Amino acid sequence: MANLVLKFPNNLKSFSVSASASSNGSPPGVHQSKGPVILELPLDRIRRPLMRTRANDPQKVKELMESISEIGLQVPIDVLEVDGEYYGFSGCHRYEAHQKLGLPTIRCKVRRGTKETLRHHLR
Repeated sequence: MANLVLKFPNNLKSFSVSASASSNGSPPGVHQSKGPVILELPLDRIRRPLMRTRANDPQKVKELMESISEIGLQVPIDVLEVDGEYYGFSGCHRYEAHQKLGLPTIRCKVRRGTKETLRHHLR
């Protein structure tokens, strides 16, 4: 299965994506279960509601910065999209490494959720 990576400018307010066939090659209109999508999102579009309650390991961030500089981000961070807003609850060290490197975007595995799903993550 191929992944599609999209890059967006920092000032992007909204976007839409469409395709003519599903990832398994079935024709349009054939219902498929909707799974995560890989997107390159601007850091400033991702809300990090738990950042104040968790401290990152500075050594791990430094090591990730070196790795990302040399070979790029290998594992996308998980992001929840609810009503057009993006929320990150994991990948804190990778997110901070991108910030410190001055990178404007980060590769994300985005899955859609409901407000109830968001409330569950905030507990």
